[in-house]
Amino acid sequence: MSKNIKNQGFTLIEVMVVVVILSILAALVVPKIMDNPDKARLLKVEQDIRAIETALKLYKLDNYIYPTTDQGLEALITRTTIPPEPRQWKQGGYLNSVPTDPWGFPYNYLSPGIHGELDIYSQGADGIPDGSEINADIGNWQLK
Repeated sequence: MSKNIKNQGFTLIEVMVVVVILSILAALVVPKIMDNPDKARLLKVEQDIRAIETALKLYKLDNYIYPTTDQGLEALITRTTIPPEPRQWKQGGYLNSVPTDPWGFPYNYLSPGIHGELDIYSQGADGIPDGSEINADIGNWQLK
């Protein structure tokens, strides 16, 4: 009894063809991805600001006012004891944690704000007020 056992697997040529195809795809895709990290960071700032703004609106619905600048965004995480204390603070808070911007800086919060009822903003990549391009301030008053 002889068994014909056919070798299964990929030949070196097949593996090389796959490697070449993947290399070509990487050469086309990677530059497009690598050119956009700044755009991705700016998009994250916008999403974070919208999430914080939504949590602040829920806080106001429960407590009739926004947290003060002194109470800060931490009032969304833990019940503040800084006056005016919230009347009906939601058990568990309004956010799990206060996010930091993509450059590792905390978001700034003013209530009342300079640009509106409240201001939520990042000072950009350099963490310094003003600036231009990637270092520019990005605030809720600029979002659509």
